[in-house]
Amino acid sequence: MLVKNFLLLFILSFSVAAYVIAATDDIPEVNIIPLSDLQQDALLSKSKKLPILIAFTADYCHYCEVIKDEFLKPMILSGDYTDKVLIREAEVNSYTNIRGFSGEQIGLDNLAVQYRATMTPTIILLGPEGELLAERLVGVTTVDFYGGYLDNAIDAALAQLRKTGKD
Repeated sequence: MLVKNFLLLFILSFSVAAYVIAATDDIPEVNIIPLSDLQQDALLSKSKKLPILIAFTADYCHYCEVIKDEFLKPMILSGDYTDKVLIREAEVNSYTNIRGFSGEQIGLDNLAVQYRATMTPTIILLGPEGELLAERLVGVTTVDFYGGYLDNAIDAALAQLRKTGKD
């Protein structure tokens, strides 16, 4: 009887695991656009009147993965933020050079220092001139409330950008 119950439990566990794996295969892969050209993003920001969200991350940062997987990727996947914010990722330890707001080449590590994003994850919201539009989100204190903090920052940045009428 014990062997029969164990076998039944094993089969049930295997079935549940197979279902979970099959269900996750249906979720589309979402990539956050890597920050590469702030000058181009500024033009897009200005024309659409959208703030630029830059998520400063590092490949060794566990909380960066949490922010990306639990918040940023679902935001992109939902489509609900298309008319609210441009989302970009800046992996600071990649030592990649990008084009800055004025067309100059700047390293992502130097950009992080410029915007006081020396801890990862840090999220900033910028206008088309590179100005900070909302308080930066530094680190993760409580994952349960992070989505609310992020939404509030996006809403504040969007309101600030549209209030000033930056064209």
